[in-house]
Amino acid sequence: MSNESFEKFLNKVTSRIKSREAHSFIKKELTNHLKELSEAFQKRDIPKEEAYERAIQSMGNPFTIGDRLNRIHRPKMDWFLIALFLIIAGSSFLLLLGGVPGINFPASYFIERQAIWYGLAFIVILSFLFFDYTKLKNWWMYFYISGAFLLIYTLILGTPILGMKRWISLGPVTIDTSEISLFLLFIAWAGILSNINNFGSWMKQALLVVMFWVPVILFALMPHYISSIIYICIVLTMFAFSRVKKKLALTIAGANMTIGMLVPAILISSRDVYFYYRFSAFFDPYSDQHGLGYMYIIVRELLNNTGWLGNGFTNDVNIQALPGPHTDFAFLYLVYTMGWLFGIFLCLILLLFIFRISSNAFRTKDIFGRLLVLGGAALFTVPACWNILMGLGIVPIMGVSLPLVGYGGTMLMFYAAVLGLILNVYRRKDIVRPAIHYAHNRK
Repeated sequence: MSNESFEKFLNKVTSRIKSREAHSFIKKELTNHLKELSEAFQKRDIPKEEAYERAIQSMGNPFTIGDRLNRIHRPKMDWFLIALFLIIAGSSFLLLLGGVPGINFPASYFIERQAIWYGLAFIVILSFLFFDYTKLKNWWMYFYISGAFLLIYTLILGTPILGMKRWISLGPVTIDTSEISLFLLFIAWAGILSNINNFGSWMKQALLVVMFWVPVILFALMPHYISSIIYICIVLTMFAFSRVKKKLALTIAGANMTIGMLVPAILISSRDVYFYYRFSAFFDPYSDQHGLGYMYIIVRELLNNTGWLGNGFTNDVNIQALPGPHTDFAFLYLVYTMGWLFGIFLCLILLLFIFRISSNAFRTKDIFGRLLVLGGAALFTVPACWNILMGLGIVPIMGVSLPLVGYGGTMLMFYAAVLGLILNVYRRKDIVRPAIHYAHNRK
């Protein structure tokens, strides 16, 4: 602090500001203004102590300033986004009203469990809502190592289910580690990309390229290709808005594009891999109608028998043939039972939910917070689009749930944590130091 009189002035200002989280930020802002004013007075040969007093007087009444700043710099809640979240959450219960076809449990069993999961989800959202998210930025290395280690551990010691290793068992509970790893890697890359211009040397740039591809390969080894796709989309989205210098951006993008062209070529050239057969069945399901093509034929059959108002909660032969109607095929099941009108309504709500998140990203001037929100938007967008398009038979079938609608505890906790972080950034958008503004002024 330059002067005790500055401290007294700042204390008077902050005494009118209810949010204690904003005090530190506002003191730094006002101190800069006071220093600039006092330096301007000193250049006019005014003694230092008198310059301090004149600077304070130029600022005006501290209590009036405090009242005005209190209205501007206070935590805010995005109630519109929360309302959309509640509508989507309600859809998850509609999904279970008729029970789960093919599973001999009453509907109340699934609804009660979903209610418990959503109760826990609200706790998770609150846990990620009320802390200083900016502190996560400097922990990116730990988040990255944790995410990568969890994937490696799962590949070695995980529980195989249906030919995939993406779960670990903790007593009676089985956890999908791919979603937890995605969350850890998402925070790690937000931290990396918010400081990407510090990766100037070729060794650091090479490290970035390796760090980008390691999780892609680990997800593919599970095999869980949709996680690889989601992960790539998250990082690319944040990279595009990271304010990286042009030369550095071209170098990193060029290296990754070269590697990115080699990976599909290797997969396609190996005709006996699982990846190849999955895509072959998508383009020509009748070539293997009793094997991998079977699901594509079932999807087409259900879509052909769906009307605008749906078929109601039925357990007919068509729906019995659909595996995972409450998880991977949640959208198709809802459309089949409740009709195309409901399907269109649900798509519009999800679109509005994602658009709201994306627009919120540009309401904060903190680059780390902005990247977190944009990465979070990608985390919702990619699985939502893929699940809907998969249900419509437009893209290959992969194990991906409709966010916040599909049934499943780990999935719900994952999206609750992402939503909590997004709401946290919005809540603190008028409190955090505007790093983007300062970075621009330094150029």
